[in-house]
Amino acid sequence: MNKPTVAVYKFSSCDGCQLTLLNLEDELLDLVGTVEFAYFLEARRRMLPGPYDIALVEGSVTTPREAEHIQEIRRQSKIIVGLGTCATAGGIQALRNFTSVADLALAVYEHPEYLSTLAKSTPFSEHVKVDYELPGCPPNKYQLLEVIRTLVQNRKPILPTHSVCLDCKRRGIACVIVAYGIPCLGPATRTGCGVLCPAMQRGCYGCFGPAQGMDVNSVVRSLLFVERHPGEVKGLFSHISNYAPAFRQGAAMLAAPSNPLPGGQK
Repeated sequence: MNKPTVAVYKFSSCDGCQLTLLNLEDELLDLVGTVEFAYFLEARRRMLPGPYDIALVEGSVTTPREAEHIQEIRRQSKIIVGLGTCATAGGIQALRNFTSVADLALAVYEHPEYLSTLAKSTPFSEHVKVDYELPGCPPNKYQLLEVIRTLVQNRKPILPTHSVCLDCKRRGIACVIVAYGIPCLGPATRTGCGVLCPAMQRGCYGCFGPAQGMDVNSVVRSLLFVERHPGEVKGLFSHISNYAPAFRQGAAMLAAPSNPLPGGQK
């Protein structure tokens, strides 16, 4: 009986999501017994041709070639999993979406005329049907393992969608907003990181993207009460998950001339 085939692809990104897969170590060895990693540039020398059962795709679409490539992958794959925050929300490179790409290219490159790039950096869901998304910068390796195992067994992955805030309470970690007056996106951000930042008395900056059912209005108003310098809260919404719709909304509210200051102040 042939094993299910898995292909791993990289678009515009840092490779951190693929490294999460490689860092499974012992679990990866067990996984190799149940699936065939047919296409994985960072892990094997010879690539096997498609079609593939599962495609794990890291990064975002930022060039015309990448826009074509994701279409090719969709045609070759039964299931596509968007891997990481670049894949699900554009990533840090999506900051280009809020300014002039031409100006950025001119500031960085001596010959920007040689560049072939799109005006925006976008998640795969804006180009093809994505069957499942696993956010995180990088994603949680145990969640990644769960996704692969369940898909191989023809089951639907069920991953937690509650906020980082709930995990802090469960672990007895002091709320950095209440205890230290530090703006924190924990109430708005999806779980998965292991509360790394709050555990170090730092505010969460939303690398796993918006939690399910978050109230943007309430979060913005609450965080403005503890903002320590102008633009701090907007900077949180404009970080790694900046192009996620809920975080885009939060940043837009804060950029507006009549932003929702605490107590309705103008």
